[in-house]
Amino acid sequence: QVQLAESGGGLVQAGGSLRLSCAASGRFFNTYDMAWYRQAPGKERELVASFSSGNNIYVVDSVKDRFTIDRDNAKNTIYLQMNSLEPEDTAVYYCAAGRFGNYGAWGQGTRVTVSS
Repeated sequence: QVQLAESGGGLVQAGGSLRLSCAASGRFFNTYDMAWYRQAPGKERELVASFSSGNNIYVVDSVKDRFTIDRDNAKNTIYLQMNSLEPEDTAVYYCAAGRFGNYGAWGQGTRVTVSS
């Protein structure tokens, strides 16, 4: 079972940028579908972006002009580049791994706070 560890969260002013990283341990990283989810205070967890093992990329419409997902299989890592951050992006961001659309492995999350 793959284990995931997110990093890169923090406090940033509106309009700023952050780059989140998710490092995976375990074997066969390149065979996993990977994703970023977020959960804002009082809201349900939502999918932000995904990068499949077959290199299919999805980014939710609400952030697709500002966020970019990438993966480096050589480093067992995925990234979420977040630009032009807005207070509405404040959330805990989670990395997830799985196969065939089922994300069974989750990281502990990294908190992103965007001040206005």
